[in-house]
This record gives sequence, structure tokens and C-alpha cells, in this order.
Amino acid sequence: MELKTKQPHSSFLMGNRLYVANLSYQTSDSELEEIFQQCGTVSSVQIVMDRDTNRSRGFGFITMGSDAEAQAAIEQLNGKDLGGRELRVSEARPREDRPPQKRSFGGGGGDRGDRGGKGFDRGDRQKRY
Repeated sequence: MELKTKQPHSSFLMGNRLYVANLSYQTSDSELEEIFQQCGTVSSVQIVMDRDTNRSRGFGFITMGSDAEAQAAIEQLNGKDLGGRELRVSEARPREDRPPQKRSFGGGGGDRGDRGGKGFDRGDRQKRY
């Protein structure tokens, strides 16, 4: 029987994949790639976009050519100003499993005024309370 031991948190890091936060909405993939190329080979760039507005969500992921290049990018670019914002660069972590979310396709209708069950008051009845 094989025993499984818990691995330290650092073993879950992604090595050469970086998480880049605090991007301005105007930052493009090519602009981000150009900046990270100062630290080595850039394999891929992905700025995460909002699916409803098609606007940047202000963060993205960069895959560098090696772990050493990724570490150099963290050291050189974390805190660097880009478009008036201070970049936050760190190693990406695996996406955590999230519980499935309920999807609602329709509103609750909102408040439609007082419908307290009193009916129409004709004024000729005596009030019960």
C-alpha cells in the first residue's frame, strides 16, 4: 500500500507561467509581450477579457520560455509602472475547483407594489382592524 504525503504549497506553482495583475484596460497582448521579452522568450500572452463587455478584466497570464526567465521577469517587472499602473507579477497557480454556480435565466419580477390581500377598497365597508 502506497502512502500519499501532502506536498508543500510551492510544488503547486506553475514554474514558467506568470500571473500579471493591475493592468490598465488599454494594455494589449502585444504591449505586454514586448515588455516581458526584456526578460527572455515569451511563449504566450493572454489578457483575460470580460465575456459580456469584451473589455480587459485587468489581469492576464504570460508563459515564459523557462523557469529562470519567469523568475527574472518577476524580479524585474513586479512593481514596474505600465500605463500609469504598478504591475503585480507572480507565479501563476492552478485554478481552484469552484462549486457549480446556479444559473438564473430571468428576473424575480421586482416589487410590484402593495398586494397585501386586502382587495379593492370601495369605502362602503367597515375596516376590520
